[in-house]
Amino acid sequence: MPKDKHHKAAEHHDHASKAHKAAAEHHEKGNQEEAAKHSEIAHEHSTKAHEASTEAHGKSTSHKK
Repeated sequence: MPKDKHHKAAEHHDHASKAHKAAAEHHEKGNQEEAAKHSEIAHEHSTKAHEASTEAHGKSTSHKK
């Protein structure tokens, strides 16, 4: 199952990256409200990616013993 968690982490990293890019684009256009919204979405996905990665890593290393 660790592979599934790694894939889930990668998906969240991808979503976070896209949200960060959208936030930057809105910021450059002066739309701070939309930039803040996309920044929050990016933060949520980054947090989920970290959690999935940590869990996957823990399971992966336990199989190496």
